[in-house]
Amino acid sequence: MRSDVRFANARSTDLLPLIAIHCSTRAVDAVGIRALFDAGTRREAGARMRVVFGGLTWSEPVHRVFVLFLVAFQIVPIGHLRAQVPGTAGHEHLTEVACVDVPPGEKRPEFGCFNIGTVTGLHFSQASVYWHLRAFPSRKAAEAAKSATGIVVEEDGRVWLSEFGPRNTAPRGGEAIAIVGPLQLPAAKSYAAVLSYAVMRPGDNSRVHTHPGPEGWYVLAGEQCLETPAGANRARAGGTMTVRSNIPMELNVTGTTLRRAFALVIHDSAQERGIPSDWKPSGACGR
Repeated sequence: MRSDVRFANARSTDLLPLIAIHCSTRAVDAVGIRALFDAGTRREAGARMRVVFGGLTWSEPVHRVFVLFLVAFQIVPIGHLRAQVPGTAGHEHLTEVACVDVPPGEKRPEFGCFNIGTVTGLHFSQASVYWHLRAFPSRKAAEAAKSATGIVVEEDGRVWLSEFGPRNTAPRGGEAIAIVGPLQLPAAKSYAAVLSYAVMRPGDNSRVHTHPGPEGWYVLAGEQCLETPAGANRARAGGTMTVRSNIPMELNVTGTTLRRAFALVIHDSAQERGIPSDWKPSGACGR
């Protein structure tokens, strides 16, 4: 297959010497490219090149033709030429992700879902509660405002305080970020609240699972879609989402950017936080 590349307005008196390059790639066994450059036109903004490849001819801006060169010569892998999200191009999708504990002293992986705070022995007088999420300028300030059942964490370059209770009961001080709920509680003698932090890339998804208690999310960045038997529910940066207890679900990262989010599960203390489910998603989040 022969490929000719030339400036559309090339003048024969200004042409540089012919450059012939041959290489072998997976996509093309033998690629020949002849480049005729107009030295004067090359310096002009918006210069275009006429490309002849396998009998097809088109005119493209110079920077696009340069990308064609990179593909032909494998200077840059083809996968890297797609619309990219920093740190996401060409990655192996994380599937069946579950939120996990990271042992003290162990380095946390770059991507995944991680349990970052737990409080046990919770008792509520009401059938539903709200998750109050606030940000503080320092850990000292957050700890001073925290109740006996609050959770203070440092993530995303900020200090966060999570408290649980009635909608109109807010922690003292700090910046109000979100009120997530209502979170409908199942009957239980006592509850545990587990706060998780997830960093996942477009195309990643959780395992199919249930929780013995409600789950709520606050999305810090990116987009997510939760599929349950009732359908698909979506949220993006700054948004919240909830799901009732014992509902089978699969969370999918949608959009084109990294998804970072907090997730909170308040569950029966006598049961595990999450349980695998045999329910089969329909792929509603991909439609």
